[in-house]
Amino acid sequence: MGYALVMELPPCGLYRTSASLGSIPAGRLVYFHNHGDPGPGIYLPEEWRYNRAEFQGKGQVIEDLDLLRFLEPLPPEGFYRVVESFHCCEKQCRLFEQEALVQLGYNTNAEPILFTPELVDSMLAVPAQGWKTTLATTKNLRQLRVPTSKRDNLPPQ
Repeated sequence: MGYALVMELPPCGLYRTSASLGSIPAGRLVYFHNHGDPGPGIYLPEEWRYNRAEFQGKGQVIEDLDLLRFLEPLPPEGFYRVVESFHCCEKQCRLFEQEALVQLGYNTNAEPILFTPELVDSMLAVPAQGWKTTLATTKNLRQLRVPTSKRDNLPPQ
């Protein structure tokens, strides 16, 4: 009786490539989809909206599942609470204070960027420019659960 080895696939989500995966170079932001059709694949960002990556509709299937070891998981994009104060970088350009609200996003090179929302006339405004930081600083963040909807689906004010 023969047994087939079944490799457990990583969860769907954001990753950084640590080596080239086909035509995708090392150090790129990708979305890994573990149950794509016809198989597991990676998707590149094609644009950013509201500091969040929008990924291509068609990805590249990963034929050699051994290459999945070159995907480094990233914290999800979204809103976070700062649990311990920290500076964005060694130059200490920006201090993110404890209990502050931030939005985490990434650039094409999978470098984290923090955006600092503000209340403007009782509405939350998120700037288009943020502060580049390192993955090490994300240990100081805790993800918040924020409901999302499309502008067309907002309840009446």
